[in-house]
Amino acid sequence: MMLSDLMHCFQGVTPAGIATCAADGTPNMALLSQVYYLDEKHVALSCQFFNKTRRNVDQNPYASVRLWDPVSLQPYLMQLRFLRAETSGAVFDDMASRIDAIARVTGMAGVFKLISADVYEVLSLSVLQGALQPAPAMPLPWAVDPRQGGREELRGLQVLSDRLCRARTLEALYTELLASMASLFGSQHALLMLYEEDCGKLIAIDSRGYDRVGAGAEVKPGEGLIGTVAQTRKPLRLSGMAALRRYTRAVRESAQKSGVTLTAEVPLPGLADAQSQLALPLVAHDRLIGVLALESRDPLAFEDWHEAYLSLLANQAALAIAMLSDRDEDEEEVHAEPEPAPLPARRRLFTWFAGDESVFVDGEYLIRGVPARILWKLLREHAQGRREFSNRELRMDESLGLPPIKDNLESRLILLRKRLQERCPDVRIVSVKRGRFVLERDSEILLEERP
Repeated sequence: MMLSDLMHCFQGVTPAGIATCAADGTPNMALLSQVYYLDEKHVALSCQFFNKTRRNVDQNPYASVRLWDPVSLQPYLMQLRFLRAETSGAVFDDMASRIDAIARVTGMAGVFKLISADVYEVLSLSVLQGALQPAPAMPLPWAVDPRQGGREELRGLQVLSDRLCRARTLEALYTELLASMASLFGSQHALLMLYEEDCGKLIAIDSRGYDRVGAGAEVKPGEGLIGTVAQTRKPLRLSGMAALRRYTRAVRESAQKSGVTLTAEVPLPGLADAQSQLALPLVAHDRLIGVLALESRDPLAFEDWHEAYLSLLANQAALAIAMLSDRDEDEEEVHAEPEPAPLPARRRLFTWFAGDESVFVDGEYLIRGVPARILWKLLREHAQGRREFSNRELRMDESLGLPPIKDNLESRLILLRKRLQERCPDVRIVSVKRGRFVLERDSEILLEERP
């Protein structure tokens, strides 16, 4: 049996246990939040709160670690010898980023953190016999052996690459990217967030598989899994979220009893009962474009090969988004067109709040910031008889406050379009040609301004 045969056991779905002894033979047992596979002869264990474990290992460098297969629950036993504690480097950074993301999600930042990555030599690996009754072998349709080469997945990457290259607009690119996550890679829940430099936040632009699109949701860099990936610009994968939440909340309760002040928990975007999460940074030319986040209720949905494989996809998507965002608009002359009479029985009240630059529709929040300023300009000029607009004139309008470089105008219009679809479907922004769109309505529009 090879250590690499137990990769499921290193996903953290079922916490591992470690046993050590002091110099006088007194035993101690504790749970581990992370067992990190290095190679066939070495693993790294997370050192966080285990003062007794560390003291024992310093006196007696041998330890036993018990792992469980999260599917079959078969236990395995590793006999280890402590080699060294690493407080920097690639292994430490990988382990620390995972623990840091968990801490930020559960409000444990600054308390639940990695002190060192303790590297051990694996002296032996054995199956604990008699722990389970024999069971018939069951195929795992979602588990793809990376040693088989991932031929189907490579074909999927080729298909998606072709789709991204053919996309002529950002909206078409976003649609293809998220739709392909389900059709080609089996991930039913996906969220695309773009980074807005002017506000310093990640803004949700589109999603697949959720009850609501969630367009306009915001995440700060460093906040939760998505914010951590944006801040570090490194992919991050979490498995067995239920066990991780139980573990960190137990530590949280202990810390609170000791008088430690903790921040409120940050709710995870998307699935409330997600068991696996994978977030990939979208970076082009050393510029953060956004984050692609995938979720699943399957605790083993994402493995090591997913992280490396889908990073290739994220890199290409980032380059495609950057290319389409930077593309110059065609200069088009705008011609007003007659508009059909609205339905007399329907009315929509749009309210502009100047204090925080937000727009409400029928008393409910719709959007704020630059997209809100754009919408208010369109609504006011529409009330004066205009129906057709161009991207170029929006860029030339200094009152909108668009950044002079990397204004992300098309992405802001996509966000505005999706917010209208979700909150006010009878008012629509419809593209008619490259760089041109019309404002359509099926109801009477009323406008008011408030401080």
